[in-house]
Formats: sequence, C-alpha cells, structure tokens
Amino acid sequence: MAELPDALLSQLLDLVDSLRIETADFAEQAGDQQRWYNRGYANGMVLALRQLGQARRLGDRLPDDAELLQRYDSMPWGKAYWHGQSTGSRETYEITGNHPP
Repeated sequence: MAELPDALLSQLLDLVDSLRIETADFAEQAGDQQRWYNRGYANGMVLALRQLGQARRLGDRLPDDAELLQRYDSMPWGKAYWHGQSTGSRETYEITGNHPP
C-alpha cells in the first residue's frame, strides 16, 4: 500500500488527537451522544488508517477496546459511537482516495 502524503497524514492525525483530547472522558458521559459520536469518529479514523497500512505512522494511537464498548450497543450513546466510527472510517477512505477492503 502506498504511503500517504505527510501533510495529509499530519492533518488526519491532528484531527484524531483533537477529538480524542476533547472526548477523553466520554465513558463517564453516558447520554452525551455528541461526545460518544466524536470519540467513535476518531476511532474509525484510526481503524481506517491501520487498514491503509499506516500503523507505524499512528504511533501509540490505538483503537478503542471494542469489547468494552459492546455493553453500550443498545444505548443511544453506544449507537452514536458506532455511527461515528463508521462515518470516521468511511470519510478517511474518501479523503485518502482509497476504498475500504
């Protein structure tokens, strides 16, 4: 897989970092669907970048623990998280000009 341009990857990682800082306490904010969506969006970006062969360049940015999050699947904020993750992943592929596997 081709390397992404440094400028593009830098912008994507800045967004991941910003969203993760803003949502660091998302797990304690049950009911704050926007916070959960934003955290999911950042996680979707991380997952997509890993699939695009950028794991080395992600550094210590690891995906959230899906097993821990599954207990919230039926809750509105859990659904917001998974929707955010799906959107973040899809839009990362679009921005980088790639297609999901």
